[in-house]
Amino acid sequence: MDTSYPSLIEAMGLMPIGERLRQTLVVLRGAEDVPPSRFDVTSLANLRPRMAIPLWWGRFYRERTVLLTCLFNHRQTPIDQGWSVRRTQMEDFRGRELTYDSHNGTDLSVPRGTLAVAPAAGVVARVFAEFNRGGLKVVIDHGDGLITSSAHLARALVSEGDVLVTGQPYAITGYSGLDGFTTFPWGVPHIHFNVWFDGRAVDPFARGDDVSLWREGWPTPVPDSPPEEHPVAADYDESRVDAIIAACRTAEVRHRLSAISPLRCRAAYLIAEMNYYPTRFPERGGVYRVAPVRRPRLNLPFLARDMDGVTFADEL
Repeated sequence: MDTSYPSLIEAMGLMPIGERLRQTLVVLRGAEDVPPSRFDVTSLANLRPRMAIPLWWGRFYRERTVLLTCLFNHRQTPIDQGWSVRRTQMEDFRGRELTYDSHNGTDLSVPRGTLAVAPAAGVVARVFAEFNRGGLKVVIDHGDGLITSSAHLARALVSEGDVLVTGQPYAITGYSGLDGFTTFPWGVPHIHFNVWFDGRAVDPFARGDDVSLWREGWPTPVPDSPPEEHPVAADYDESRVDAIIAACRTAEVRHRLSAISPLRCRAAYLIAEMNYYPTRFPERGGVYRVAPVRRPRLNLPFLARDMDGVTFADEL
């Protein structure tokens, strides 16, 4: 397992350069059933130079603390308008504006080269890199309707099909993807931590009557003696999975997904595709036989030996 410190090139995910250039064009021009991304002068407010520079160089901004630099937006722009990093309509779970228009995850900002570990037991469902959509990503299926995806990684330490226990390393952090490259060194290195529940992107924080998905009701690192857990089986509805794939607007994606076997792999790939490229799917959502029950299951994807906890960037 290579846990050495990543170079800037690796941290940004710049290789292979030809493929990265082609993927960059998707952001600027769009692609089949993928609108171009949108940004304007308001997007500059997402930059945090005083926090970013120490993290790029592998140092904490606040010692042993994960910075929550961007939260799940509960007023997201319509998906057919394209991914928007503008700041025109925002509301995080606290009722504040620590987010941007299309943000559908929680940004966990840590020094480049931090070890990322499984926030709960699970099976590695997918490992892939797209410069236009979050750089290098590791998707973990925790079963019972819960999947997490970590984007902007520097290096994966696992392969698809690996079974992980809570606290087992899966990646080294960086800021891969077009976001990290274009905003260096003012953009804050982070894991874009997506939580997908019942096939949809959700906020792991409790809001209103929601139940927090964090194990203690709040994001805490994996303890030195993590709970002994095994991945819970995912009870996918094969007919529902295949119906959503069959309705996909993009022929290449439709053929690629339908060829994946077994069902657990096909369903997990579909969930990732639906959430990263929703405009390709006129039908989205639940793919389980029985609707899962939301309950606390997640730690932060970091070890207690490395981190003490979290703080909100807008409170510093």
